[in-house]
Amino acid sequence: KSQDLFEERKFMKKILLVLLPLLLLVSTSALAQGNAEAEAFRDAFLAGELSWDDVLERASEEGEVNWFHWGGSDSLNSWIETVVKPDLADLGIDLQTSRIPNTRDAVDLVLADDTAGRGVGEGAVDAIWINGENFFTLASQDLMFGAYADLLPNSKYFNLDTSDPASGVNLFDFGYPTEKREVPWSGSQYVCLIDTARLSRESAPSTFAELETLLRDDPGRFTYVRPPHYQGNTFVQTVLYAHNPEGTGAEPFQKNASDFTAEELTALMTPGFEYLKRLEPYVLGGGGEDGKRGSPIYPENHKANETLLVNGEVDMQCRFDIYGVAIGIEDGTLAETTENIIFPEGNMIANKNFIGVPINAPNPAAAMVLANLLSDPANQISKLSELGYALGVDVPLLSEEDQAAVVEAAPDLSGVTFAELAESTVPDTNASLVDVIETIWIEYIERQSDEPLGDIVATALTATEE
Repeated sequence: KSQDLFEERKFMKKILLVLLPLLLLVSTSALAQGNAEAEAFRDAFLAGELSWDDVLERASEEGEVNWFHWGGSDSLNSWIETVVKPDLADLGIDLQTSRIPNTRDAVDLVLADDTAGRGVGEGAVDAIWINGENFFTLASQDLMFGAYADLLPNSKYFNLDTSDPASGVNLFDFGYPTEKREVPWSGSQYVCLIDTARLSRESAPSTFAELETLLRDDPGRFTYVRPPHYQGNTFVQTVLYAHNPEGTGAEPFQKNASDFTAEELTALMTPGFEYLKRLEPYVLGGGGEDGKRGSPIYPENHKANETLLVNGEVDMQCRFDIYGVAIGIEDGTLAETTENIIFPEGNMIANKNFIGVPINAPNPAAAMVLANLLSDPANQISKLSELGYALGVDVPLLSEEDQAAVVEAAPDLSGVTFAELAESTVPDTNASLVDVIETIWIEYIERQSDEPLGDIVATALTATEE
């Protein structure tokens, strides 16, 4: 299956190379010929010439907003239907949701609309729950609506000052500048959890060296999500950070892929990928000894990985979800003996996810209203309380009353503290490197390619340049 996926990607890239000049011509002319009223609204809004009442009036005239978001959570879907939809209805806007399994589905639809000549106001997607590679794909092709984040009334709850280091998490998405083309909606950090009934806190690893020792002593008691799923990519990225031969952790991984030669990137990534290859016989399904790969099991997503933990097949799981243990214990999906741990110490990736609006949004005013509504402190606190989704707004900018409500609403961190998480927080990998890393993993780890790692890195890096 992975080989088919890899070959399909190479084939599609070849096709795109042939069609790209034509697509660019079609796309450019299409955007110049969008809906005149929508173009006029976009220009006036981005220029700061409209009041928020003007935006609300136009949004009511548009009458609906099409929001594409990951739909794999019943609790999230219910929250949207019972909280967000009624609030929008009060403003004369009907919320239409498209619950997609993968954000890329929405991105591909925006790209298809653009290729088909559907310009400003003529597409199918108003807003996307988005970040990372998917934002990079649209933003690097100038397919975002524009710099709108600081034009919303609720922008006062975000640090957006380029001179303030605290704004970095809002102004960069996987190392790529947002330029205020998306507004934060939620935050997250990569954290690992254990079932203390099987693996005590004292025995739990805090470093990758300790994880390797643990698995050599007790093979098969851990695995990680299969790349290219973002949860799997993140595990691989944390391995690369921890094994950075320069000793600078996440720092070089903030650079754009184009800033590396193949030789430089190979030197940077070799220790981490050698660790993953060395670890593979000892993950779930592995052969249990050096040189005996076995049939390693890499679950397709974090839910499948959680099932392995719940069923007692593994003792430890890693994922983006600092409140997930508390929520899981409360709803009965996790054992009461489950706890978060600090792992990997010093390399726990944190980021925010955003609401992005594509340039060809059919209801651009309603999309602005949706983004603003989702940034409202009351809805942010409700989302935290009901779903355990971390805030997208910046807590110090909230009123004292709302800050107190945040403390009250937050689920338990179940075994760790905010201070401990902060001490190990590192930024996400630059979006342009993510495809490179996942391609290397598929070739070098999953497919067990006989090619030298340097050649695999060079091929993956060239593919991104193309």
